[in-house]
Amino acid sequence: MQQILVVEDESVIRTALRRLLERSNYEVSEAGSVQQAEAEFNFEDFDLIISDLRLPGAPGTDLIKKAGDVPVLIMTSYASLRSAVDSMRMGAVDYIAKPFDHADMISAVERIIADHPTARAEREKESQRRASNAAGITGIIGNCPAMLTLFEHIERFAPTESTVLVLGETGTGKELVARSVHQRSSRAEKTLISVNCAAIPDTLIESELFGYEKGAFTGANTSRMGLIEAADGGTLFLDEIGELPMEAQARLLRFIQEGEIRRIGSVHSRKVNVRLICATHRNLQQLSAEGQFRQDLYYRINVLRLSLPPLRERGKDILHLAESMVQSQVQKLGRPAMQLAPKAIQAITTYQWPGNVRELEHAIERAVVLSSGTEIDNESLGIDLELVNINRIRGQEGIAATPAPRTRSTSEPQEDLSLEDYFQRFVLEHQDSMSETELAQKLGVSRKCLWERRQRFGIPRSKAGNTPRRRKTAAQS
Repeated sequence: MQQILVVEDESVIRTALRRLLERSNYEVSEAGSVQQAEAEFNFEDFDLIISDLRLPGAPGTDLIKKAGDVPVLIMTSYASLRSAVDSMRMGAVDYIAKPFDHADMISAVERIIADHPTARAEREKESQRRASNAAGITGIIGNCPAMLTLFEHIERFAPTESTVLVLGETGTGKELVARSVHQRSSRAEKTLISVNCAAIPDTLIESELFGYEKGAFTGANTSRMGLIEAADGGTLFLDEIGELPMEAQARLLRFIQEGEIRRIGSVHSRKVNVRLICATHRNLQQLSAEGQFRQDLYYRINVLRLSLPPLRERGKDILHLAESMVQSQVQKLGRPAMQLAPKAIQAITTYQWPGNVRELEHAIERAVVLSSGTEIDNESLGIDLELVNINRIRGQEGIAATPAPRTRSTSEPQEDLSLEDYFQRFVLEHQDSMSETELAQKLGVSRKCLWERRQRFGIPRSKAGNTPRRRKTAAQS
């Protein structure tokens, strides 16, 4: 629905024009002056501005420069050739005299909007196009700018034969991205072989990838095809490629350069046609600079790059993902419909999720199993809101916060304290200068919770903090 802003100081005319435009399926906003319009609205949000020429304060023609690319239609009861020419000369797209015919006004509006696509309309088209692309990426939920960019890049990269490198923290869904690239490529009907390089021992990784001939080593009683050869005609996904041993990296480099492999123990090479997709959570450029990853291999696999944002940077996507996971788990377990309680929503949207989507998925699964009612609370999710609040305060004070609320050894450096360690340190450092109420407010907990944690951690009230109370009692006695 197109957006139109009507700027007219006569309320009767303004209301009549709004009703006329709304009957023609336009969405209309109103203002009584240029100053009000500028204060209350962002002109880029509109497809057309209709303004009276003579207004209290600044004239309607002032909107022409302020509106930028948004077309401005000027109307006035002073229907003279001079005012029409002056308005058009200043940049108005058209001019209409009052009283105007309803059909003429609607015709002018339709023509102007059709001839002048605005930034808002272009943004809507782009958003619709991206949403359409995202709908085709099965298994991945997301509508934040970073995810929409990812979907667009998948659309562009998938039809090519180039090597793709997927970057992202652990648990962000790199394998789902690799599957999406494969499913939208010309190899979709062929095999997708997934290999987790970190899960195979260094001594076996080469034989797993390249295969071996009978008698190549002790225990090689028969010849065996490697995973690269098994993916011939299809796609090979190498997850956690940063964990690949240097010896295997040299063999992999030859496969990428020459399109051929040689089984262990064989003297003959075999041609293979495999599209390669790699993924890692590590910084390969830094590893190559440190000599832990071959630079030439890094340059070979870093052709087309897809970056997955961590869950904590995906805004409202977190809640959409959680709600979708709740419905999926409810159906899987045959449970009645469930929803997230307000505290659960607060916990989900404020927790940092160091384990990303995988951690969220496991938390939702656990919560659905543990919840007996129709609502899921933060306790079922295993998220302590009070510790999350303390974590947020730590970040505000410039102290490095650990993403997960787990206790760490006291021998670790102070800037990597656990939340419990931080609680103890904060109380000990500030209890002489703050009351219990102030301490609790600063930590984002209740006084009762503060007292309970003092008992649990064995933190006594300081004598200095008790002195004023004893003096008061003595004076009363």
